[in-house]
Amino acid sequence: MAQNLGTKKEVIPSLIRSIDANEVVGFDDNLTKQCVLHIEIKDSEENILEDEISNIISIKPSTEPPVSTPRSENVPVDRYFDALEGPELDILRPSEEIVLPEDKQWPFLLRFPISSFGICLGVSSQAMMWKNLALTESTHFLHVSLNVNLILWCISVLLFALVASTYLLKIIFYFEAVRREYYHPIRVNFFFAPWIALLFLASGVPPTVTTSLPHFLWYVLMTPIFILELKIYGQWMLGGQRRLSKVANPSNHLSVVGNFVGALLGASMGLKEGPIFFFAVGLAHYTVLFVTLHQRLPTNETLPKELHPVFFLFVAAPSVASMAWAKINGSFDYGSRIAYFIAMFLYFSLAVRVNFFRGFKFSLAWWAYTFPMTGAAIATIRYTSEVPNIVTKFLSVSLSTIATLTVFGLLVTTILHAFVLRDLFPTDIAIAISDRKPKTVRKWFHRRASSSEKDIEHYLKYVTSNEKEVEVSVTAKDVENQIPLP
Repeated sequence: MAQNLGTKKEVIPSLIRSIDANEVVGFDDNLTKQCVLHIEIKDSEENILEDEISNIISIKPSTEPPVSTPRSENVPVDRYFDALEGPELDILRPSEEIVLPEDKQWPFLLRFPISSFGICLGVSSQAMMWKNLALTESTHFLHVSLNVNLILWCISVLLFALVASTYLLKIIFYFEAVRREYYHPIRVNFFFAPWIALLFLASGVPPTVTTSLPHFLWYVLMTPIFILELKIYGQWMLGGQRRLSKVANPSNHLSVVGNFVGALLGASMGLKEGPIFFFAVGLAHYTVLFVTLHQRLPTNETLPKELHPVFFLFVAAPSVASMAWAKINGSFDYGSRIAYFIAMFLYFSLAVRVNFFRGFKFSLAWWAYTFPMTGAAIATIRYTSEVPNIVTKFLSVSLSTIATLTVFGLLVTTILHAFVLRDLFPTDIAIAISDRKPKTVRKWFHRRASSSEKDIEHYLKYVTSNEKEVEVSVTAKDVENQIPLP
């Protein structure tokens, strides 16, 4: 063994000389690097050195180059504004580059956005509306059956399960994409949507399913909303890159309306302090948001036409707030009526501007129509029970009909674009921007001839616009397929 060890020790110095002279013959690059690594531990005991050298010699040459794993950093909010444009900050500016290839269609999960939960909001709120139509005394003349509520509630549950399970798969397989959505200044608000949809499902549960819900369910549903609010409201208040004056957008209403929906459900279940707490928090931040969005500071750009539907979110918060306060206080008093009248004025001020909501391409943002319109209809039904007359009854029927037709029309259109036209989920450029402003016009990933789906998560998580890091992450095959630069 000592003789063999001596022989191996004689081989190593010659190997070192070959490496220094760049004359390695018959050794793979991977083998060479490992030999150099083990030479640095020359003071180790002889048996350890023998085992290590034996392991090196027994390793088969690898055809895969070493993979670098640069650090993963949060994309600053300024980068979203600098790199993206368009109604939802989802269009790449010409001077920017992305970290994912554009030469092929990305996997479906990578293109499935968090805003898809807007569909659940629209359908689940419909189940709640038809429950109120069937049970409210002032609308008994319509002879609405509770079976409608049961059917819509079951559809809502199935739809939520489908959307939630799909997005859960995205979290599992493309967590970095979800993280980037969370840091997106607009899409972060849609992380409230799943929990608001569940609150609507709990509020609209048919009497044939259950007549009472356990109190712990309310605490379970409100905990995620509370955690999200601690983060987002803190960013609004404390300033920095995500201060409200910089990121203000109508979709911010989603982060506020959850307070009122939760307060409504909690008061309906017999709770007192919790609903009042969330109502107070929602009222304070809705006032700030309302003023900020109306003021539209010079630093805020005018929203493009494609995002006009989300202006209906102005109606959602006061509509639900009027019902929540009525449940907390026990009657539709002056406070509830003030909130309801604000909602009605905003509703009609938007409805009369027909051209404001015409002439743009369909997208998931259209679902922003449904949830606030349904909320206004439910609030009107509740108001009709306090002030029953021909005008309020006509208003209840009209708003309920408009909300139902809108949801049905959008549901059909969504199915058409998803399964026939197949353009409902385009490539999601917003999650693939680099975390730094490009320093060069050379764009590695725009020049790649092909890419593997299994590499997408690696590029999304680790590659930045720094040219050196990009070069390290690109495989040897990709380098060979690149078009030579002029």
